[in-house]
Amino acid sequence: MNKAFPLPEGGTIGVAAASSPFENRSEIDRGIRWYEQRGYRVKLAPGVHSRDDYVAGDAQARANDVTALFADDEVDVVQMLRGGYGASQVVPLLDYDVIAANPKPLVGYSDVTALHVAIRQRTGLVTFYGLGLTSMGAPKRDELDKEWFVRAMTATDALGEVPARPDDPYIGAIGSGRATAPLVGGCLWLLRETLGTPWEVELDDVILFFEDVHAPPWHVDGMLTQLHNAGKLERLNGIAIGEMHKSEASDQLEPWLRSRSLEDVFEHHLEPLGVPILHNLPLGHGKHLWTLPLGVTATIDAGARTLTIDEAALAASGAPQRRAPTQAASR
Repeated sequence: MNKAFPLPEGGTIGVAAASSPFENRSEIDRGIRWYEQRGYRVKLAPGVHSRDDYVAGDAQARANDVTALFADDEVDVVQMLRGGYGASQVVPLLDYDVIAANPKPLVGYSDVTALHVAIRQRTGLVTFYGLGLTSMGAPKRDELDKEWFVRAMTATDALGEVPARPDDPYIGAIGSGRATAPLVGGCLWLLRETLGTPWEVELDDVILFFEDVHAPPWHVDGMLTQLHNAGKLERLNGIAIGEMHKSEASDQLEPWLRSRSLEDVFEHHLEPLGVPILHNLPLGHGKHLWTLPLGVTATIDAGARTLTIDEAALAASGAPQRRAPTQAASR
């Protein structure tokens, strides 16, 4: 396992746009100001302001930006601008040797799942399913989420129990038992998209985490069917399901699409696996996103309805000396 070093006081967050572009330039400025008000610096990759319809510019340029931030001695954390679409185009173009030689916390969610899967499998690096830069200054994003993020980027101890959603503390359980294993996963749609690729997600002997957005029950049924048909569910040790935002059957217009709920789909596909399963954790596209380390050992307990991070996600000591940031690093 390859662990990065924590974000130091006054450290620098490098930002790349591997997926979709920003919607308003103020989103970037808000995120920079949020960090600077807390004593951190932000270094934007050259392509952060690029826009090409639904992606943030040329795929090779996006990949170069990500690789360059890992190679840059001034950068302590590599954060994606946002999710959206396009990270799968970047995956085959990254320099994994550079990434492995310069371990840093990589953080992002949704479409960034493609990077989490490929980087973990090519380099062994622990990565973080968490906020992008545009979330840091967003007025609708709860400050608690940002506190969780900073804790995850700076802690050298295990993060402990994943909390319940503050606005909906219910955590559901399917099946029974307790399991301890590495935690891997991300956005369900992107996990499914890795099938048949050289970086196909590896799910043997792990706890699978997934969440999604705008994924109605029939769509989730199809994705879980495909993962099952590909042999990806048979050797799981446990399953942690985050919030399936805007995905309930009641959101559908056609009556025939409203006949089965998401919980029905989970029970149909996952309960026969005989592993502990939790759902409705604060992980995903909804109101709250607890920053989740991927690749570390975790314990899932269906009886206690808890998911606990047992292992430190960041290295405790031995961080390399960083050069003092240049004046240009803040923009």
